[in-house]
Amino acid sequence: MERASAQPDFWNDNVAAQKAMRELTALKDEVTTWRNLARGAQDALALLEMAIEEQHAETAQEIETETAALEKQLSALEFNLLFAGEFDRNNAILSIHAGAGGTESQDWAAMLMRMFLRYAESRGYQTDIVEETPGEEAGIKSVSIEMVGAYAYGRLRAERGVHRLVRQSPFDANHRRHTSFALVEVVPEVEDAAEIEIKPEDVKVDVYHASGHGGQNVQKVSTAVRLTHVPTGIIVTCQNQRSQLQNKEFAFKVLRSRLIEAEIERKELEKMRLKGKHVEAGWGNQIRSYVLHPYQMVKDHRTEHETSRTDLVLDGDLDAFIEAYLKSQVGQI
Repeated sequence: MERASAQPDFWNDNVAAQKAMRELTALKDEVTTWRNLARGAQDALALLEMAIEEQHAETAQEIETETAALEKQLSALEFNLLFAGEFDRNNAILSIHAGAGGTESQDWAAMLMRMFLRYAESRGYQTDIVEETPGEEAGIKSVSIEMVGAYAYGRLRAERGVHRLVRQSPFDANHRRHTSFALVEVVPEVEDAAEIEIKPEDVKVDVYHASGHGGQNVQKVSTAVRLTHVPTGIIVTCQNQRSQLQNKEFAFKVLRSRLIEAEIERKELEKMRLKGKHVEAGWGNQIRSYVLHPYQMVKDHRTEHETSRTDLVLDGDLDAFIEAYLKSQVGQI
């Protein structure tokens, strides 16, 4: 790739050249990281041999500390090898949709939004809420969040599916136990996708006033944009950018990403069918249950991973669940 980038005609196609340079930079960074780790291990080994010869206890303690740091870094790098998908390195667009149940489910959707925003914060991801539809009394009906950071899609794709909450309802005067559902969708953010062609005649574009809580219009000018992809029925809305043009551009980016995700899912389902696996999708198949009453438990139904620390999970501590899912998928598809 370095030889190719040095050719006189490399920048003739500016878009392709920029993409190649980003890929080259990412590969260089990855190779450099592994080489530095190997060098650190070699240096520690050489230092250990000297400490043994000289019987130097303080140096041995220093090597022990350094070795622990090397092992921690190696473990993190080995986990990154699980991200073998074409778009796993990409940013992600995460959407949450409240299920049936009115205020109860809308409040659950808001709890999930907070959980994922806290998770993104813990990983150093930048977030931008690009579309949000408030609930009628509390919570949200739906929200779409752009997550920007290394392996954002690779990690968050583990959260796709239906999330189920069981608790005593704060909206029920009798404090009865309620079950709520919310659907989480995650698509990769794709800057260019030559294989996905969006024909102008296939997209219906509507513009409207952005709305706030209670349904009131928050802008006098119609800046919010809704795209409807007629062949697939996919609907994308964007209202949080500064202008109608920015909302439209971002909505098309999301539409392109969802079309790519739909194609990825189609291929995965076909592979599973060929392997003889039963494939079923829908609201009835929750991936995870969050039980707050009569006991405390979060359980992932795909991996059987569970914890009683519901407070930590709802505060964004999702790494154990995500890692368990990714490890369970090795060699599956």
